[in-house]
Amino acid sequence: MNHPFVFMDLRTTDRERSRRFYGELLGWTVTDVPAGSGSVPMFTDGGALWGGLTQLAENDGRRPQWIPYAPVAHLDRAVKQAVELGATVVRARVDLPQGSVAVIDDPTGATLALWEARR
Repeated sequence: MNHPFVFMDLRTTDRERSRRFYGELLGWTVTDVPAGSGSVPMFTDGGALWGGLTQLAENDGRRPQWIPYAPVAHLDRAVKQAVELGATVVRARVDLPQGSVAVIDDPTGATLALWEARR
C-alpha cells in the first residue's frame, strides 16, 4: 500500500513536553538519532523512524504544527509547479544524505514538505 506521506515533523516550542504528551497519549517513543556532531530526536515505531521532533524558538513567530512530507519524483519540478499553482516557498531545497526536501505553504497557508528520496 502506498501512503500519501513518507514522514512527519512536529515543530514545537516545547520539545520535552511534546515528547511526554505523545508518549503518554499514544505510546510513541522518541529516540535521539546521531546527526552530525549532535543528535536529533525522532519518533519511532518498532524501531522504524517515521517522524522528527523539531524545537522552535519561542520568539521566531512560527506556530507549533505537524508538517507532513509528501513524496515527489522530481523535487525542483514539484516546487516549480506548486508555485505556479499559487504556493509560496517557505524553505528552499535542502539536500540531505537520505534525499532532498523543500517546504511550501499552499495557497490557503497550509504547510507541506515535498520529499525526493535518494535511491
